[in-house]
Amino acid sequence: MDSNNEKEFVSKEAVNYWQQVDFYLGGAEHATGHLLYVRFWTKFLYDLKLIPCKEPAKKLINQGMIQGVSAFVYRINGTNKFVSEGLKNQYETTALHVDISIAPNHILDTQKFKLWREDFKNAEFILEGDQYKCGAEVEKMSKSKYNVVNPDDIIEEYGADTLRLYEMFLGPLEQSKPWSTQGISGVHNFLRRAWRLFQIENGACQLSDEAPSAAELKVLHKTIKKVEEDVERFSFNTTISAFMICLNELSDLKCNKRQILEPFTILLSPYAPHFAEELWSLLGHKESITKASFPIWNEEYLVENEFEYPISINGKVKFKINLSLQLSKEEVEKNVMSSDELGKFMQGTPKKIIVVPGRIVNIVV
Repeated sequence: MDSNNEKEFVSKEAVNYWQQVDFYLGGAEHATGHLLYVRFWTKFLYDLKLIPCKEPAKKLINQGMIQGVSAFVYRINGTNKFVSEGLKNQYETTALHVDISIAPNHILDTQKFKLWREDFKNAEFILEGDQYKCGAEVEKMSKSKYNVVNPDDIIEEYGADTLRLYEMFLGPLEQSKPWSTQGISGVHNFLRRAWRLFQIENGACQLSDEAPSAAELKVLHKTIKKVEEDVERFSFNTTISAFMICLNELSDLKCNKRQILEPFTILLSPYAPHFAEELWSLLGHKESITKASFPIWNEEYLVENEFEYPISINGKVKFKINLSLQLSKEEVEKNVMSSDELGKFMQGTPKKIIVVPGRIVNIVV
């Protein structure tokens, strides 16, 4: 194989193999050292003559540091008393790191704190109300700072795909960013809402085979385009945002069309592989979703054909109406004046009608 063909192959087929290897290695729970795994498996598959490329990576990207939010308790100097964060300025104190596992949402579990270390078993507490509020600071994740989050615990509670999505959603890939376990619930809810959209009953997705509407096609193809552009920039956090926006819009449209939700599942599969693989099976497919072709966006579906005109009466918006952008001023005026909505706000003949195509309609009475 000549080098030009191999180059072209790397950009498409190698990525597909990369995703498959990543899936079978377990996804997000093996995030550390992924590049080593990928390069090893690519070499292994190449030596077996199963793929035509030796090197899957085109460039080196250094991922930013994942920081942790540390929790602090405040020990009154010379005593074994600990004062809550909001009262610490009333005493001379020393700040001590405390294990974040015993300070959920930065509220200290005082009983667990006493059991945490031998020298704290007789600790006394000065509370705010009935709580001990810890201090907080974003720092490098470190065992010495007791702010390390065990990914196995996250996976046990939320699943590997939630962890995987949340890691990408934290922020730009190459920037340092703070970890916040509280934010995971939002990503987890996104996956739960996506699951409900597929209307799963009796082990199968209850989807319609009807042709999708123009609005549904626009939402899908806008998302495909956005995901494609973001992947080229390694902007995974904005990709996750695009998925969330897409889900909200499809939910508002009450979309249950197979022709929309199948491509959506494929789009999501590199980011939530276990979740997407299960959905793909419930959609009736026998082969893995990793064998599916990636969707291609169509400019035709992104062209704006309609505009939601705000209809103002004497300068105040009263209602809105969707009209084609191809209509002339006279046609827009005719549609507005014949609308049922207008009759709720005015009677008789207006003094003047101002139409700005693609912008606004103002009626002076």
